[in-house]
Amino acid sequence: MNSNPNWRFVSFEETIVEEFPNKMHHWYSSPAMVKDTNLLFVRCRMYPGQAHKFHCHPKMEEILYVLSGTAEQWVEKEKRIMTTGHSLYLPANVVHGTYNIGADILDFLAILSPAKSEGPGTVDVSDQEPWRLLRD
Repeated sequence: MNSNPNWRFVSFEETIVEEFPNKMHHWYSSPAMVKDTNLLFVRCRMYPGQAHKFHCHPKMEEILYVLSGTAEQWVEKEKRIMTTGHSLYLPANVVHGTYNIGADILDFLAILSPAKSEGPGTVDVSDQEPWRLLRD
């Protein structure tokens, strides 16, 4: 048992799992798991053809790291293909979207900070111009 509440080991089996129709989150670090953390750390497994459509995190920085699969990654109006070992740093409030264009599950890590802030953590803009038609 951990005698120090300021640190924590987390195995894959101990992650907090969130299932969605298009993806699965495995949480390793969040304020619900680690007292006073400034980090959110999640492994995302996104099914083929699915996406985390255009969105932003108004007050959080983010790093994405691809473990496996193929992502069509958008940052504002720029598109890149990301595969195993590729990463992306995003400052706060930058619109981006991750689309699984491969035949396999897209498996990636996301680290966001700060974990706690006023207002929404994520804002979906996929139905707004110019994002709504950008991938057409």
